[in-house]
Amino acid sequence: MLKNLVSALIVVHAMLVASLVFADTVVKATVADLAWMTGSWVGPIGEQTLEENWIRPVGGSIAAVVRFTNDGATSMTELIVIEESQGTLVFRVQQWFPGYVPRNPEPHEMALVELAENRAGFAATGAGDFKTLTYSRPSADAFNIDVETKEGIKFQINLHAQ
Repeated sequence: MLKNLVSALIVVHAMLVASLVFADTVVKATVADLAWMTGSWVGPIGEQTLEENWIRPVGGSIAAVVRFTNDGATSMTELIVIEESQGTLVFRVQQWFPGYVPRNPEPHEMALVELAENRAGFAATGAGDFKTLTYSRPSADAFNIDVETKEGIKFQINLHAQ
């Protein structure tokens, strides 16, 4: 019986330590902390043009409609919604090809892992194309996205106010 009690205490202790470690990694935030993202941003990404139109945070969410165009045609659109959840933020993105054909069956979900003045970083919590996405606004007319793909390729997208 003492052996079972010791085993149970070890399991409870391990669970407590794991929950404390996880609690330290949660970045506390509300969508109001992302108000700096609001606006219309445009710039090149390879041979395409990327447009991101972020609406102001209201009701526990902030959202963007995104469009990729090339040679006068839309190649892809996406909807990004960042919502408040359990004291932090959850990022979800869903993409569509022309004809409203989903690129993936489910949205890509990410968790907030970094928050600073005019900077927010998100990391994947499941399958998807991105390992990390970090948004920043280094000046009033500049909006950058640092991307790390699931393969570990890193690059930056530089947008400007539209």
